[in-house]
Order: sequence, then structure tokens, then C-alpha cells
Amino acid sequence: MSNYFDYAATCPIDEEALEAYIKAAREFYGNTSSLHDTGTKAEVLLSHCRQTLADLLEVNKEGVYFTSGGTESNLLAIEGLMKAGKGNHMITSDAEHSSVKNSAKRLQAEGYEVSLVPLSKEGTIDVNELEKLMREDTVLVSIQHVNGDIGTIQPIKRIREVCDKWGALLHSDCVQSFGKVELNSIIPCLDSFSLSSHKVYGPKGAGALYINPSVSFQPFLPNGTHEAGVRAGTVNTPGIAAFTTAAAKSIRELHKRQSKIESLKREFLTALNDIRNHVTVVCESVNSVPIIGICMHGLEGQWVMLEANRRGYAFSTGSACQTGRGGFPSILTAVGLNEEEAKSFIRLSFSHDQTSEDILGIVDCLKEIVAEYAVLSSQIEKPAFYK
Repeated sequence: MSNYFDYAATCPIDEEALEAYIKAAREFYGNTSSLHDTGTKAEVLLSHCRQTLADLLEVNKEGVYFTSGGTESNLLAIEGLMKAGKGNHMITSDAEHSSVKNSAKRLQAEGYEVSLVPLSKEGTIDVNELEKLMREDTVLVSIQHVNGDIGTIQPIKRIREVCDKWGALLHSDCVQSFGKVELNSIIPCLDSFSLSSHKVYGPKGAGALYINPSVSFQPFLPNGTHEAGVRAGTVNTPGIAAFTTAAAKSIRELHKRQSKIESLKREFLTALNDIRNHVTVVCESVNSVPIIGICMHGLEGQWVMLEANRRGYAFSTGSACQTGRGGFPSILTAVGLNEEEAKSFIRLSFSHDQTSEDILGIVDCLKEIVAEYAVLSSQIEKPAFYK
């Protein structure tokens, strides 16, 4: 039985990916930039992985750059694309991953202007407001595809239409959508996008950035010798081989996995009915994004998380990259929650490998926590669902 419900934070490595990692580490250990046969052997594997990932994404392999993960990919894209343009203005949102926000802050410190487009109560970008923020000097719009805290899917095609009117570039953090939702229909809309290995059951420390080869840009660090000069540092060949293996499997099994996730989410929401007067599901929808955000009425989200951990269950209070300091995801206030409601937030994220038994287990855990709080609050009777 699986008690782990934090797959949006990281996934265990897939067995096929692990086997690919071990084989590459043992047999393809050369530096891909070395000119001897051992280095060439590693370079051939790296080239194969690049072509495989490009084929999965239906993009030109010349635009695929392997990185250490989503954070580095976002940094390289934003720095490169902003400085490729002639303007001084960038647009992003409060829903973004901390790597995008921190890159935007860095640009502001250098004198660039950054605007934040508001969100609707459904957690999606207000495209009309985006249009109002666009300017002649807007170089880049950076909007994630799927939010990592509440699982909302952004209208990338409509955002592209606005960008085209103003001649702006469009970057998207696709870390939480790759392998979970179909990307090929939105990829033609993007000038660049980011991927991460460990979100699709690959190893940590690997990821990818795609930048359309038609876009001319300067790398963040000059004079690099790896990845066509786009990033510095010896390439993680075993990690990339395992990432590519996991990515290929996730795309090959995409429809089967989507169906399973949708089924699990329906089961979860149905089983949650017993305590629906104690919880609010944030931006509720049953789609293939394996994320559900919940506000626990009157309870501190971190307390609920720790109580669940005491019972052997693992979930989070949002992205590990931005909530570890006792805060809460900024998207919660952006979609209209007040601070008290936001502090009651927990995030559960699912896996296609989980079962109905797992779902009932986590719901029973939440019921126990609600009931325990009711008892601690000196209520005379325990709720009817308490076991």
C-alpha cells in the first residue's frame, strides 16, 4: 500500500530508467566533449537521447538542450530570451514556480521591468488583463502550463495569440505537465519550454530546455563548451539516458496513465464527501493532472501535514521550492483566498501506480485528523464519520 502522496514534489525512479542509468554509468562514462573513443561513445548516446526526446516532443533536435532540471532550464530560457530582445519588459504571473519568480527578480535588479498578470478565481490567466499589460517593449511572456500547487491548466493557445499581436516571445514551464497531459498541441505555440526528469519517474539532476532554433539568443554564461554553449558543466550522461527512458515510457503510456489518474481523483473526491463541510477543494476539476489542492477549515496546513506524517502519510503544503519557510503558495491569494484560508492549504498529488485502497487510506487519514481536531476543540460528540 502506498502512503506517498507528494508526486508533484518528486517521483521514485522507474525501474527501466534506473537500469538505463546504471548501464550508462558503467559503459558510457566518458566526457561527451572528449575527443577519444570513450568520449565519442558517450557523445553518441547523448545524441541519441537528444533525438529521442525531440521525436517525443515533435521538435527540432537542434533546439533541445539538456540541463540539471527545471530550475536551470527556466533560468537559462528567461535570461537568454529577455536579453535577445530589444525591449525591457517581461510579463509573468504569481502562479509561477519560484525559479521563474527569482529569475524575474534578478532581471528587475538589472533594470528590466516585470509585470504580473492576474489570475481568475479558477486559477487561470486572465487573457484580457494580459492584453492590457502588453507593450511595444514587451520581450517575453513566461506562463507555466500546469500549476504545481492546485493543478490548473493555462490557456497557452490564447496566450500565444496575444503574444503574436505584440511580437513577444512565449516561454512555458512545462515541468508539471510533461508526461501528465498532452503537450504536442501547445508546443508549436511556444518559443521555449522547460522539462524535469524526476517529475516523470526519472532521476534527479537532469532536465531539458527547448528553445526554438529560429530564436537567436546569448547563453547565460559565455564561452561554454557543453550543450552548444548554452550551459556550462560536464553533461550528466547517465541521468540524461535515464530521463529519456522515463520520458519515452511516460509518453508511450500517457493515455493509460491519464485514465488512471482521472479515476483516482474521482474516487478521492467521492470519498471526501463525508467531510466536505470541513474542507474546500481549490479549483476543483477532474482532469489528468495528478494534483488536488485542499483547504482544511480551521486547521493549519502544516499541522495537518505533520499529523498525517505521524500516521505514515506523506503530502505537502505546496511546492517544496517555496513553502519550506512557513509560508504558503502565492497562487492561493492570487485566486482570491485570504491569508487564513491559504494557511490551511495542503496539496495531494497522485501516481498512476496507486490503487483504490491507497485513496481510501489517505481519505481515512484526513477524516481522523479532522475528528481529532474536533475532539481537541472540546466538541461533545465526535463527527459521525469518526472510526
